[in-house]
Amino acid sequence: MTERRPPATLADALASYLRQSGFSKRLQQAGIIEQWAELVGPQIAAVTAPESVTPDGVLRVRVATAAWANELSLMTPRIIGRLNAGRTGRVKEIRWMPAAGPSPT
Repeated sequence: MTERRPPATLADALASYLRQSGFSKRLQQAGIIEQWAELVGPQIAAVTAPESVTPDGVLRVRVATAAWANELSLMTPRIIGRLNAGRTGRVKEIRWMPAAGPSPT
C-alpha cells in the first residue's frame, strides 16, 4: 500500500514551486532593490537609486554624481557582501551610473 501524506500547505507548495522554477532567486534579488536603504545605510541611500537586477546578478544603481560613483566603486566589494548576506539570489556586480547632468541649452 502507498503511504498517504497529509496535503501540503499553500505556503509550502508555493515555496517549493518558487525554488524549483528559479523564481525564488529572482525574488531575493528584487528584494535588494526594495531593502536598499536598509542594506547600504542612509548616507549611500541618499545619493543612490537602485534601478534593476539582471538574472545573472548585475545590479544597476543610479548615483547623484560622478564623484560619488567613483567613491562607491571603491566600496563595491563591501557593499556586495552586505547585499548578499543570507540570500540565494546574489548580486555579482554593481554598475554605478552617474545621473545625467543638466542638458546644455
